Formats: sequence, structure tokens, C-alpha cells
Amino acid sequence: MMKDKFIRMIRARKFQTFLKLCIYFVLVCVSFVYLEPILKMISMTFMSTKDVIDPSVDWLPKSPSFNNLKVAGTVLDLKKTLVNSIWFSALLAIAQTIVSALTGFALSRYNFKFKKFWIIMIILAFIIPVPLLMIPRLMLFISTQNFLGFNLIGTPIPQILMALFGQGVNSTILILIFYNFFNLIPYSLDEAAMIDGASPRQIFIQIAMRLSASTVLVVFLFSFVWNWNETYVTGTLVRNSIELLPAKLNMFDSAFQTYASAGRGSAQFRLNEAYKMSATLISITPLLILYSFVQKHFIQGIENTGITGE
Repeated sequence: MMKDKFIRMIRARKFQTFLKLCIYFVLVCVSFVYLEPILKMISMTFMSTKDVIDPSVDWLPKSPSFNNLKVAGTVLDLKKTLVNSIWFSALLAIAQTIVSALTGFALSRYNFKFKKFWIIMIILAFIIPVPLLMIPRLMLFISTQNFLGFNLIGTPIPQILMALFGQGVNSTILILIFYNFFNLIPYSLDEAAMIDGASPRQIFIQIAMRLSASTVLVVFLFSFVWNWNETYVTGTLVRNSIELLPAKLNMFDSAFQTYASAGRGSAQFRLNEAYKMSATLISITPLLILYSFVQKHFIQGIENTGITGE
């Protein structure tokens, strides 16, 4: 009897070990799918000219070099575009975070006419393709600038106004994150505050926002990353009034050809590809640095907002 029980325990442990090995194998395979392009990009970034041309060099460079980063930084005009991208994305992210918090709080705490209708309209604004929405928005800004007598298109003003009026990049998701989190806060806290004489503004600032610090961080990071990588809306409204790093990266081929034709670089394709990998690494590095500092609070915020489905 004891022997059979012991054998069953051994078999159960073996099965659990085998199951864990299968899970780890799947996780490693999935991780490799995501990590392989990043590792390849880093590998090509630090390859010297000889390594890029040498067909025997695949992953590890024989003579590592920082020349690709230097050339990519020059082509991207890094000192200017990096600063512009940081302040512009941060400004839009702050505006979207404030507006999303106010909208999510209003939808969560107040009942008003056509409330469900406006929720549906907010969701539709996310479902409808951005190019389709851009046409009436562009016409609206053109009519406004004709009425005011000064240009709006070709300046940062239209995109800032869109963020302030809840029409920024993926604002629907940000509003729903706050809406979901505020629904988790007991309404009894609001009632207790109102009994003590707190106004709706004080309830929002002193209770809702203080309890949603991690949610604010999540929304801000999402908005910052999305606005950082946005090129379509920015290219349509802001255009060339601000030189941004992602937009410069999007035009890297033509900028590199200009750089190479001036006798300061090589126009060979593989060298161009190595420079593009370096430029891409430069473009995503600020986001990686930002995430590395706030990853603990970011993960906690995702758990609190219920994005995981818990």
C-alpha cells in the first residue's frame, strides 16, 4: 500500500517536472521570437565596416565599433530631435493623462442623459480607422485657421488640442483604464467625503487621484510611448514644424543618401542597413531607459487597473 502510494507520488512529480519543462520550452521559444530581432539589431549596431561586409560574420562582430552609432546619430540630428521628441511626447502624455482621468471619473461616478451613448461614441472613435477620422479633423482645423487668420496646420497646436479634447492617440484605451479603475473604488468613500463637506473637485483630487497613482503612471507611459512612435497624425498635422526622432527615423533612407552623397559615408545597402539598425536602437533607447526606472510601479499599475483580466 505504502509502496504504491510512493510510486504514484514519484510519477506525479515526474509529470509535474515534465509539464514545467514543456512550459519553459514554449516560453523560451516565444521569447526568442521577440528577442531575436532586438539581438540582431544590437549585433549589427556594433559591427565595423569589415564585419558588415564579411559574410562569415553573422551575430558576433569580430572587431566591435561605435562608428554606426556615430553616423546614425549624425544623420538623425540626435541633439535636436531627441530633445524635441521628449518634450513634445511628454506634453501630449500629460494632457492625455489629465483629460482621461477627468473623463473616466465622470463616466464612473456620475449618471447623466445619454451616458451609454457617449461611451459607445468613445469606443467608436477607437474602432474607426485613424485615416478616416483624420479627414474631418483636417477640414475642421483648416476652417478654423481660415477663420482665425493664422496657420494651425504645420504647428504643434492641432495635436495638442486633440490631446486636450480627448482625441489624442488611443485616448479611448486611456479613458477606459481610468474608468475601470475608478469603478473599483467604493462609492462609500465619496459619500463619506461629501458628508464632511468635500466638493466634487476635492473628491477627485484628494481621493480618486491619490488612490490612482499607479494608474496615472500606466496611462502616462502608454501615452508617452504611443505619441513617441506616432508618425501619421504628426506628419499630417505638425508636419516639418518640429523635427522629431521617429519622423527622422522614418525618413532615414533619404537622409542617409544625402549624408553619403556628401562623401561622409557609404551608400552600400548592407552598410545602410547597419546604420538603420543603429538608428532604430537609438530611437527606442529612451523608451527602454524610461521603462527600466518605472517597471516595478508600471507592472503594479497594470495589475491594479485590471488589464490582466483579474
